[in-house]
Amino acid sequence: MKILFVIDQYKSHNNGISISTVRFADSLRKVGHEVRIVTTGEPDENLYIVPERHVLIATWYAHAQDQLFAKPKLDVLQEAISWCDVVHFLMPWKLSQTGVKIAKKLHKPYTAAFHVQAENVTYNIGIGKSKFAINFIYWMFRNMFYKNVKHIHCPSQFIADELKAHKYTNQLHVISNGINDCFTPIQNEKPSECKDKIIITMVGRLSIEKKQDILIKAVAKSKYKDKIQLIFAGRGPRTNYYKKLAKKLPIQPIFDKYCTQDLIKVLQYSDLYVHAAEVEIEAISCLEAMACGLVPIISNSPVSATKQFALTEKSLFENGNSTDLANKIDYWIEHPEEKAEYSKQYAEYVKNYHIATSIQKFEQMLQTAMDENNAAEQKAVANAANEIKMDIADNTIDNEDNVVTGEI
Repeated sequence: MKILFVIDQYKSHNNGISISTVRFADSLRKVGHEVRIVTTGEPDENLYIVPERHVLIATWYAHAQDQLFAKPKLDVLQEAISWCDVVHFLMPWKLSQTGVKIAKKLHKPYTAAFHVQAENVTYNIGIGKSKFAINFIYWMFRNMFYKNVKHIHCPSQFIADELKAHKYTNQLHVISNGINDCFTPIQNEKPSECKDKIIITMVGRLSIEKKQDILIKAVAKSKYKDKIQLIFAGRGPRTNYYKKLAKKLPIQPIFDKYCTQDLIKVLQYSDLYVHAAEVEIEAISCLEAMACGLVPIISNSPVSATKQFALTEKSLFENGNSTDLANKIDYWIEHPEEKAEYSKQYAEYVKNYHIATSIQKFEQMLQTAMDENNAAEQKAVANAANEIKMDIADNTIDNEDNVVTGEI
């Protein structure tokens, strides 16, 4: 299968959508498919490059989140889409909107993903929980892009339910973004400077909806604050704010970005994983931590899918409540045997979310789109053939009438 991904930003170590797309592309190649990508950035093998698109205020906000928009180039898109058997669009922006029009003209099957919650937008423009704004953004996404797509990849049942609630009538395919086999529950030795510390890690972009501030405030309330080393893996617009907020802690947090291999080491020598995000479509980072044997403590936010991963109420805390989070942290520190038992359970549980399973489901979605496109093409050909037959029949009747008239 020749598969084309269309995504505004492909290679970014701080963008979950980009990371998941790279992972899917690599995994699809390993099982024999050809994969190419239309994206921005530097030229490379299997990439069709388009320039960045600047959209006044929107670009400023996007850059603050380490993201960008792509400018559609018709010749590049036409060349790429002509090459493939099926196209998968990752974002609802202008690049994908134009790509869908070209795919239709070239009679190419296509699917799309839903990775951007409305709340990802509202939180970052300062209107957070505004129901009107959230409903409007879901309506806008649907009408400017998704109404033209039949098959949508949803990373969680949560976001599939959200789309149904907002009157999306598409065929929704719930497929996890998947975790790689390299995330394993092997215990790694702590760095010498952290040997006597309790390491709590949180992975994710440092932005307002991820709520790293709740974890900082919780540690300040913990009975074990003098022993806790926080590690925040990620970067983002709130980095300086979080560093300033954390100055009151006895042990200063580590703020850093990590490549995959270094992140695995950090997770494998950590003691707990916290996911405080208020807005989340899936949170593959939480699954990766669990795969490394970490017991998570997860926000029970109503607009986050991550809470579905909790195997016990002790792995959930009240959204935005730093005191409740502090109590859960202290509980797991004080019950190491129970934590060790749940560590095994979580590592076993996430086997259901391995990338191989996700790839099989993704292949099925693409194949369905291709089969439907082929059936539509065959039907169109058959209809055209029938029309030709009817025209021929009509001409034959006219000719026969002329012959009869001539004889008379």
